[in-house]
Amino acid sequence: MRIGFRTLKTAAGVSISVLIGQLLQLEYFTAAGILTLLCIQKSRKQSIKAAVSRFLACLLGFIISTALFELIGYQPYTILVLLLLFIPLVVALRIQEGLASSLVIMMHVYMNKQMELSFFWNELLIVLIGLGVALVVNWYMPSIDKTLLRYREEADQQIASILHEISNYLMKGATDWDGRELLQLGDTLNKARALALLNAENHTLHKDDTYITLFDQKRQQLQLLEGMLPMVSRITAQMEQSSRIGGFVERLSLCLREGEPTGGLYEELKEIRQYHKQLPLPESREEFENRANLFGMVNELERLTDTL
Repeated sequence: MRIGFRTLKTAAGVSISVLIGQLLQLEYFTAAGILTLLCIQKSRKQSIKAAVSRFLACLLGFIISTALFELIGYQPYTILVLLLLFIPLVVALRIQEGLASSLVIMMHVYMNKQMELSFFWNELLIVLIGLGVALVVNWYMPSIDKTLLRYREEADQQIASILHEISNYLMKGATDWDGRELLQLGDTLNKARALALLNAENHTLHKDDTYITLFDQKRQQLQLLEGMLPMVSRITAQMEQSSRIGGFVERLSLCLREGEPTGGLYEELKEIRQYHKQLPLPESREEFENRANLFGMVNELERLTDTL
């Protein structure tokens, strides 16, 4: 059984909240631990949002429940009326995330059965301790840069594998590729972008969208590859031009596989395009269609190279 970092933070935060509440000799001090438990989130941004929603909901719940219990009476049926009014209100105010927390406070009001300033102060301290400890504990987030960089490397390797298979088809006519790298690349990018969003939410003091931009660019590269494959599949004959482009694709694949810069290849691609423009006109319909697909593929390769 593996205990995650978030589990450790939650356990420590709940314990600290209960300890502080007990040391201050608050009534219902264990509720501070419950509030901390509810407020620990995946990111700093989510934690701050949860704390604000819960604080407002708790404050509103205390005021409304006190008014209703004093007006109708401290009876179970008053709880029915209270929830019928309170739940739509917090939904309308978009603080429904704090419903469970505020219910804890409202039950304290019900059990106390009288309105006193000391009781209000007690409940306010419980809320501040519970939410405050959660924010402090959740402020530390372990760096996920290594994981994001690993996802980037995986994506580059998968793109390199796809390019290698395209090169094999253009140069050798190989048709035994099952396309699984495309699915793997899509899965890698989905995981990477979700983690990149979480990383951005942890930078509350300064916005950092670096990794989001990076993996959006990788998603664009995947789309370019997907758009290129139909053109490749329509090339039905081995030609000097296809071998020349296949060699370029293989060199591009090798650069990605070994982590080398691809800037120099852009000029090589322009030279290939210029060479094709100087070739004599096609002599048959088949050659015309093959060269047209190769020309379209070069356009996509140019866009792909520009994003690498």
